[in-house]
Amino acid sequence: AVQRCVALHGRIDILINNVGVSQPGGPVDMAEEVWDAQMQVNLKSAFLACKHVIPVMRQNGGGSIVSVSSVAGLRYIGKPQIAYAAAKAGLMQFTSTSAVIHAPEGIRLNCVVPGLMHTPLIEGLAAKYAGGDTRGFINHRHQQVPAGRMGDGWDTAHAALFLAADESRYVTG
Repeated sequence: AVQRCVALHGRIDILINNVGVSQPGGPVDMAEEVWDAQMQVNLKSAFLACKHVIPVMRQNGGGSIVSVSSVAGLRYIGKPQIAYAAAKAGLMQFTSTSAVIHAPEGIRLNCVVPGLMHTPLIEGLAAKYAGGDTRGFINHRHQQVPAGRMGDGWDTAHAALFLAADESRYVTG
């Protein structure tokens, strides 16, 4: 994908690592395969994307990488999703460490850390965590947010856009 992008556009200036899947479970009841799959999707994918994009950005004098983590990587959010939470915490540390490493090359790395968001995935989450009661799940999540309502995908996108843009040229890590 990186080679194709460079072939089509000549460079890569922005990378957005925006992927996330969550499976319920704690350390005792989660299958090792589920843990591994969560780490692959939620953390290793960002590592591999950066591994292949950073050299291209380096050749072009810099760039911006924005990863989308989760408040679940900062604290327990009321759902047993240990692998997701661990991977998203790892993504934040990966981002801040990589930001320091690559700052001298003009490559900025930042993380957006959304909390409860109303996205098209809400029905699947309601099926996993609320017995399929989508309306009740949404209302419960609204009550958990200080503003009284969840943000949506656009709120996360606008934060990522700011971090990717030149207007945030002094923000990294």
